[in-house]
Amino acid sequence: MPLAIGDKLPSISIKLITPLGAKDVDFAQYAANGTSVLFCVPAAFSTTCHNNHLPGYIANAEKFAKLGINRVACLSVNDHFVMSVWAEQTGALGKIDMIADGNAELAIAVRSEIDARAGGMGTRFARLAYIVKNGVVADVFVETAKGSTAQTGADNLLQAIEKMNAAQSA
Repeated sequence: MPLAIGDKLPSISIKLITPLGAKDVDFAQYAANGTSVLFCVPAAFSTTCHNNHLPGYIANAEKFAKLGINRVACLSVNDHFVMSVWAEQTGALGKIDMIADGNAELAIAVRSEIDARAGGMGTRFARLAYIVKNGVVADVFVETAKGSTAQTGADNLLQAIEKMNAAQSA
């Protein structure tokens, strides 16, 4: 079971991809202030991740910002070299934070890991997404169908944030 509503993000060192290269960052500190959308993908460049999941977040980066989201991040169990190239080739750099979890330490710490050894991929993130406020999980979205992004894609997260904002305004 992934982190649940009310859980705090763990303090794990990750690599944040920046225009100047990879930067070591404490994950708990990274999302400690403001509201974050964190979406997890099994693998950079894989069919669903590359063609369906990441593009929606890139295309909607400004919408997330207008709804008060301070950061949108793509988390993957890939090394920082792969995540850097993926960010550059997709146009994500500067729009979406790309986070490399090369050793799957974060995936395991947030209880979101899957065993993909049968496909030769080792431990990976499950396809899921979190809305996090000041370092605490506010909502969790888990993909239930293989190859789908219906639950964890940008459109569903935008709708959830709009509902969350409306509820806070009421």
